[in-house]
Amino acid sequence: MSDEVQPGFVRVRMDLSYDGSGFSGWAKQAGGRRTVQGEIEDALRTVTRSGETTYELTVAGRTDAGVHARGQVAHVDLPEDLWSEHREKLLKRLAGRLAKDVRIWSLEEAPTGFNARFSAVWRRYAYRVTDNPGGVDPLLRSHVLWHDWPLDVDAMNEAARRLLGEHDFAAYCKRREGATTIRTLQELSLVRGEDGVVTATVRADAFCHNMVRSLIGALLFVGDGHRGPEWPGKVLAAGVRDSAVHVVRPHGLTLEEVGYPTDELLAARNKEARNRRTLPGAGCC
Repeated sequence: MSDEVQPGFVRVRMDLSYDGSGFSGWAKQAGGRRTVQGEIEDALRTVTRSGETTYELTVAGRTDAGVHARGQVAHVDLPEDLWSEHREKLLKRLAGRLAKDVRIWSLEEAPTGFNARFSAVWRRYAYRVTDNPGGVDPLLRSHVLWHDWPLDVDAMNEAARRLLGEHDFAAYCKRREGATTIRTLQELSLVRGEDGVVTATVRADAFCHNMVRSLIGALLFVGDGHRGPEWPGKVLAAGVRDSAVHVVRPHGLTLEEVGYPTDELLAARNKEARNRRTLPGAGCC
């Protein structure tokens, strides 16, 4: 797969955010379900008066239904003449067309070799949960999970440290045919705020399906005393799904930020990200 933009087109980087509550995830789906990608592509087609032509978006992280994003990144390849005609007013026109639960903050011509998905070197998510006996602040109910057991954040952090580094996270991922589950977990830490909300920061080079929500599910079992701090690491080492690991609800999860290398390293990162990964010492077959 080449990252060369077709002659006559320009690649545009899009920075955006959305409240995932009303969406069936990022990716377009059959059956008319409302998705972030579908909404933006429809709005783009309308405001540029492109008729039946759809300009398809590529995104850094395909979020599931109900998951939010504060720092999502996508790109789209537009005809040079269309970009030249609309670039000055495109952002404002999209703001007027899009529903209020999705906002585009910037549209910029991307550097050579940029790919919103394959150029990324890390994605950072936050998962928010409260163990307040009274429940969740009504103003935060769409973004914070209520856990009805007291949580020991120190125990959760002890368990989290054992999961850092490059591993096969098959035990914490929903398998997809032909996809690797090897990932490098760069950060996993939890902090309780003054409001009592516990925020987990999860950063990795990439994530497999359900990985963040499964990791949080395991840590909650440690935090409420149902398992010891060593248990999530043992599950990881076993390499198979454990029925005790619950995939927590999506509304507590937000994609906060996507990191990219400097422009001169984009091409190398794209190539590296497309390689199928194996762990050191793993066989080829």
